[in-house]
Amino acid sequence: MFRTRLLSGILLVIIALATIMAGNGILAVVLCLISLIAYGELVKACGTHEVNEDFREKQITAGHTSFWFVHGGLHAPEYIGMFMTILYYILLYCSLWYGRENGEGLVAVYPVIMIAVVVTLIVMLFMYVFTFPRYHASRIMSAVFAYLYAPVMLSFIYLIREGFDQGKYLVWFVFLCSWGSDTCAYAVGVLIGKHKMTPKLSPKKSVEGAVGGVVGAALLFVLYTQFVINAYSETYLQLLLVAGLGAAGALVSMVGDLAASAIKRDHDIKDYGKLIPGHGGIMDRFDSVIIAAPLIFIGLMFM
Repeated sequence: MFRTRLLSGILLVIIALATIMAGNGILAVVLCLISLIAYGELVKACGTHEVNEDFREKQITAGHTSFWFVHGGLHAPEYIGMFMTILYYILLYCSLWYGRENGEGLVAVYPVIMIAVVVTLIVMLFMYVFTFPRYHASRIMSAVFAYLYAPVMLSFIYLIREGFDQGKYLVWFVFLCSWGSDTCAYAVGVLIGKHKMTPKLSPKKSVEGAVGGVVGAALLFVLYTQFVINAYSETYLQLLLVAGLGAAGALVSMVGDLAASAIKRDHDIKDYGKLIPGHGGIMDRFDSVIIAAPLIFIGLMFM
């Protein structure tokens, strides 16, 4: 298991390196695919595809025994979410291109994000109303939540990479504060961890490990900034501010990890999927990255 997990992790790093260095359309397409998979994993975990049981029984009683009515399958909330995810990334790509061509930069992107979220909610409500009582309100809410949680949050990786002048350097902050802090937290927790942080949610995580992850991320940010960004890019960042961003990113990453675990426990599942051997699904591997990306974007906006 350890060998499989290690090899999968190395392959993920190689793919991430190649994709992010390439940037532009390649990164947009890859992130869109990852977002679609993550969205599918979330709605499956939350049971969004399940039909109102009273509605199902009425359909069976009326003689409707097709797969669509009896077994669930892929339904309107998933179709809408997936379609809006693809449309969202297309609009992001086009708006960033427009912003670069007209000197507007990220300013051209902000309306796109707002419009995409609002339109998705409106379309979901239309579907809910005109198919009532096929779906419970909780299913529609979880579909909207999954759209915001995975596709929209993950898109900030693309916004950092393509929206900032030195994005090809800055985007690695996201992975340093998620995967880097996780590694530091694990090492410190194994060595000196004694006090459980969230015993009911994640018994193996310790307070000492969390502190190690925060301090480790801050140190990684400082080293990366000093020897890579400030040395080779055209951007100069203050090390104290960078350390603070790394610490904040590590804290948020831990919350993202625990939140994804909480969703799994709420719905009694072990992993979100089996796509990545030894790791599970996209949500199992990118749970901390998803929530770290927006925070790093916000931090960089004020540096």
